[in-house]
Amino acid sequence: MGDVGIVLICGLFGLLFIGTPIAIALGLLTLAGLWMADLNLLVAAQRFLAGSSSTSLLAIPGFILAGELMSAGGLSRRLVRVASSFIGHLPGGLSMSAVGAGTFFGAISGSAPATTAAIGSVMIDELENKGYKRGYAAALATAVGPLGQMIPPSIPMVIWGVLSEESISKLFLAGVIPGLLAAAGFCVVSVIYAKRQGVASDPRARGAEILAALKDGLWALLAPVIILGGIYGGIFTPTEAAMVGALYSLIVGLFIYRDLHWQQLPGLLIKAMRTTAVIMFIIVTASGFAWVIASEQLPTKITELILGVTTNPLLLLLFINLLLLILGAVMDNISAMVILSGVLIGIGAQIGLDPIQLGAMVVINFAVGMITPPLGYSIFVASSVSGMSIERIAKHLLPFLAVLLLVIGLIAYVPAITLWLPGMVS
Repeated sequence: MGDVGIVLICGLFGLLFIGTPIAIALGLLTLAGLWMADLNLLVAAQRFLAGSSSTSLLAIPGFILAGELMSAGGLSRRLVRVASSFIGHLPGGLSMSAVGAGTFFGAISGSAPATTAAIGSVMIDELENKGYKRGYAAALATAVGPLGQMIPPSIPMVIWGVLSEESISKLFLAGVIPGLLAAAGFCVVSVIYAKRQGVASDPRARGAEILAALKDGLWALLAPVIILGGIYGGIFTPTEAAMVGALYSLIVGLFIYRDLHWQQLPGLLIKAMRTTAVIMFIIVTASGFAWVIASEQLPTKITELILGVTTNPLLLLLFINLLLLILGAVMDNISAMVILSGVLIGIGAQIGLDPIQLGAMVVINFAVGMITPPLGYSIFVASSVSGMSIERIAKHLLPFLAVLLLVIGLIAYVPAITLWLPGMVS
């Protein structure tokens, strides 16, 4: 490894250690790498621009805005009501209702923090009022966050599709079964917790109450049907689906549910723009950094180094998953995906790993990183919504993390988990 490679790797860890924002660190290191390689610094601007020029990335602001509008428009609250009307009477029913609502909302927002914020703002107080510990309620809201990145549409799947030049629609489908398995596991945790803590269940909803909940929540339930049905029905692309989702959210929130008001729109637009700007800033600087390390052939050298240790596919899969989990817990997910894409794609090709399976494995590992201490962003969102400390939330989060680790193991060693549905549309 040359001097440039050593500076880039050591510089990245050093800047992150002293608390430099990831986008700033990557931008500075890109410039440093170009200077040391005696390349024109204008290359940095060209690479930054190239990193943001993919039309598929236009899906990101669309899904972010759709999530904001649907949360403010009352769709998440109605999804909870629908789920509660069916399963609220079961042991852990209210907790399972939050899981169900998170699954549906994940099929709208495509974002882990957005799903945590939407479900947490509706459910944490309600769960506490029904006898659940507030720390558990906050942990549950945190845990359902990754469902937003597993259940399609998924913003990280869009990014990985751009990086790997794989079908975004197939990557979306690859996350369906893992997402549903995780949701089922969360329901099991909910039942066990409720029985151990003696949490009382709600009375069984009458037929009229179920019908009323379905009638009120019909437009919320239709959102993922329209978005996903449009994509897989060939009506529009994932990028167009994001814009359709945002427009649908706006119309439903303003004119049907009327929970959304015109005066809220500027604030929601600004919030969505800020989130989009942060993500895109990270993407463009990470793209420049990735180009520099690729020009130094670091991905190839790292791939050869790893394959020099072992060529056993089972051990390599274990190593990749451990690496992704660790990086996901301490590093921004988007930056890590951009930086590691070359290495991961190279290793995957060497061991015969299907690119769609690899993409699902990468995205879902990093989704788990979003809820893993110490830097999991969804935990900070849940802490803000609930007023609970990170430590208190982390204590109750362990059973949910165990479920997600089991799902990751299935993704790695049972290819059909991620490849069966994409294979149906190939």
